[in-house]
Amino acid sequence: MLSSEVQEMLEAGIHFGHRKSHRHPKMEPYIFTVRGNVEIIDVTKTVEYLARACDFLEEKAKNNGMILFVATRPHVKDIIQEYATACDMPFVKERWFGGTFTNFKVMSKRLENFKELERQLQSGELGKYTKQEQVRFKRQITKLNLSLGGLKAMTRKPDALILASLKHDDIAAVEALKLKIPIIAITDTNVDPSKIQFPIPANDDAVSSVRYIMSKLSAAIERGKKNK
Repeated sequence: MLSSEVQEMLEAGIHFGHRKSHRHPKMEPYIFTVRGNVEIIDVTKTVEYLARACDFLEEKAKNNGMILFVATRPHVKDIIQEYATACDMPFVKERWFGGTFTNFKVMSKRLENFKELERQLQSGELGKYTKQEQVRFKRQITKLNLSLGGLKAMTRKPDALILASLKHDDIAAVEALKLKIPIIAITDTNVDPSKIQFPIPANDDAVSSVRYIMSKLSAAIERGKKNK
């Protein structure tokens, strides 16, 4: 009889990988079988690796760790925002800005300028400018909020990085690897899981799969914060 956790994963479609021809050789240990040329992920491995990632995140959060969530694909980016916000952590849901980690001084300055503009808007200080200038500032704030809004809480380099897809958010992964920031990521059957510390073998395309994994990671962070 299947455990309730495995049953939930199957219902979320976590087990569906890519076509066999797209398989990355290093994902072979995580593949249960092939059906209709589609690889089926071994969800018992998903259970194991998800638990490892959750334990790690819970401990990080318990010790005041800052964890950044990233997902830039349109159909899953709102999921990242939802679960990052739920555990009060920063997130990136639009494009990744090169140098977010590796040139953090520049990114930090951009964030400070953005927050200062918002402060001036809220305090009414922008009222000293002409209407045309105020409109320009407001447009700038709207644009910055879209691209950087999720990073306002990131006052330092994060202690860990969560990716909704190692394959599709690989630019963020490259920067994190350079700085030895631990990475927790969904690894579908078409990507090399060996280069990161906490791969989670799962379907990175289905909304239900990404939602399930992110909900568990977010809950682990919340548990850690409560048990400080």
